[in-house]
Amino acid sequence: MATMIRKQVYLEPRQNSQIKQLAQKRGTTEAAIMREAVDLLLAEAERLSKAQGAWEMAQALMEARAAFAVPSSQVEERTWIRDELHQEQIEYDEQNPD
Repeated sequence: MATMIRKQVYLEPRQNSQIKQLAQKRGTTEAAIMREAVDLLLAEAERLSKAQGAWEMAQALMEARAAFAVPSSQVEERTWIRDELHQEQIEYDEQNPD
């Protein structure tokens, strides 16, 4: 068994009752239930921290990419439709066989 450090905590009566019931149901100690709960909380905190870090990296990338965006005043209005381009390609291919 790993070295343990004793901690004293205050629980609400509801928490105490639920921990006792769960420990009895699982056939383990209340301390084991509390250690498992702490591990779950720490794992969730780590997951959220990593997710936040990933979001911040994505946001920084989006902001950097936005800096290279062409201003809307310089964007030309699209004057073609997909079918026209497709038809032009067909005509080009017919005129320029391999």
